[in-house]
Amino acid sequence: QAQFVESGGGLVQPGGSLRLSCTASRIALRLYVMGWFRQAPGKQRELVATITAPGGTNYADSVKGRFTISRDNAKNTVYLQMNSLKPDDTAVYYCNLQNWVASYAGQGTQVTVSS
Repeated sequence: QAQFVESGGGLVQPGGSLRLSCTASRIALRLYVMGWFRQAPGKQRELVATITAPGGTNYADSVKGRFTISRDNAKNTVYLQMNSLKPDDTAVYYCNLQNWVASYAGQGTQVTVSS
């Protein structure tokens, strides 16, 4: 059974930056369209960025121009560089396949943007 592990979250002031990492066991991430998702308290899970196997990317309008998704196939890792963070970005961030496989989901990493 594949399992994703997210890391890199934390508390940051508005305007700050964080880089999230996602590693996985028992699955080769390079073969899949990968996504970063987030879920804020009381809200539905939101897909914020995707990256295809060849490296094509797509972003939700709310993060376009501020977030960058990338992958390092040699390390079996997907990243999310988050710049110009806003309080509305506060959420638990998860990585998963684009179509979200619940059994692969990790614990996520908390991102809190606050002064």
